[in-house]
Amino acid sequence: MTTDALPMVDLDTWPHTFTPGEPDAPVLLTLHGTGGDEREITALADALMPEAAVLSPRGRVSEGGANRWFRRLREGVFDVDDVIGRAGELAAFVVAARERYDLAGRPLIAAGFSNGANIALATALLHPDVVSRVVAFSGMHPFGDRELDGSSAGVELLLLNGDHDPMAPASSVDVLERFASARGASVTRSTRPGGHGIDRSEIDAARDRIATMPRTP
Repeated sequence: MTTDALPMVDLDTWPHTFTPGEPDAPVLLTLHGTGGDEREITALADALMPEAAVLSPRGRVSEGGANRWFRRLREGVFDVDDVIGRAGELAAFVVAARERYDLAGRPLIAAGFSNGANIALATALLHPDVVSRVVAFSGMHPFGDRELDGSSAGVELLLLNGDHDPMAPASSVDVLERFASARGASVTRSTRPGGHGIDRSEIDAARDRIATMPRTP
C-alpha cells in the first residue's frame, strides 16, 4: 500500500510525545502494551539507544479503561479487521510525524511490547514502505487465520519471546515467523526461558541488533 492510500490522521488530537535525540540518530517508535501509555514506554528507548529520537504515540482503543492499539474478541483472539485498520492509522501517524518533526532521511525502528509489539508487526507487514524494522518483545501473530495479499520485502523483524508465555504462545509466534517469511520479510527469532515480559538478555540482544541496522530510512 502506498502512503497515498493511508487514512488521514490529526497529530494534534493523537496523544504522543517526541524527543529529537542527537542529530541524524535513528528514530525509535516506541509502542506500549495494554494498559501502558506513551510516556512509560519511552524508558525502553533509553535502554535500547539513548541517543535516538523517540516518537511515542498512545494506543487509541480503550478496553475497560486500559489503552490498547486494537480491539480483541477475547484473550489472544484479535479483531483482525480492526488490526488492519489501526495499522493503517499508525502508518499514517508515522508519515505525518516525519513531516512535522523534520525526520526525513532518518531511519525509523519500531520497538513494541506485547500489544505494542503486535501493532508494530502488523504495521510493518502491511506498510513496509513506512515501517520496515521492528523489535518485538512478547509479540505474536496479529492476523489470526486471515490470508493477506501483498509483499513485506525489505522488512526486518526481531522476535523476542519467552518459551512459556501464555499470552503470546510459541505456536502463534511460529505462525508469525512463517507468515512474515512467506511475504519476504527477514525474521530473526530469539527465545528465552520464561513468560510474558522483557528480559535483560533481550534488551542486550535488541540493542546490539539496532546498532547494526543500516542508517538509511
